[in-house]
Amino acid sequence: MSWTDERVELLKKLWSDGLSASQIAGQLGGVTRNAVIGKVHRLSLSGRAKPVSSNPRPRKVRAASPHRPSSRQYISGNTALKTHAHAAPRRLPAPVPLEDVVVPISMHVSLLALNDQMCKWPSGDPGADGFDFCGHHSWNSLPYCEYHSRLAYQPVDRRRDRRAESY
Repeated sequence: MSWTDERVELLKKLWSDGLSASQIAGQLGGVTRNAVIGKVHRLSLSGRAKPVSSNPRPRKVRAASPHRPSSRQYISGNTALKTHAHAAPRRLPAPVPLEDVVVPISMHVSLLALNDQMCKWPSGDPGADGFDFCGHHSWNSLPYCEYHSRLAYQPVDRRRDRRAESY
């Protein structure tokens, strides 16, 4: 299909009337929407009228629904020692200062002998003979016994104090 002078004039008129490229291609026949867009671009046509709306009625604006807070709790970071809002409050024993907790003598449990109720604190070099785990009873469903849990999960202020001392 070639662009004759009559077809170009009809294209200009339909474009200025605000028809879309698809609608113009349908009225001209024998051309695609992309061909119409290309010709409009080559002719440097601009300044379109407001597009013709197929629906003369104004659109209804839906009222914004009030925000309902979610019942889900979002928790970030290490949650091993945090108490969760959705869990029933449990009375934990008062924390004993780390200095007063007795260092357990390792039970020297091998990897194959570990189970879910045993402390998984490693001792020794993993590449050397004699590498084993603490093996004491886990504390509060954590992977470590009470002593090793206190070493692994330290309050933020104690970490800041240690960091400040190292500078």
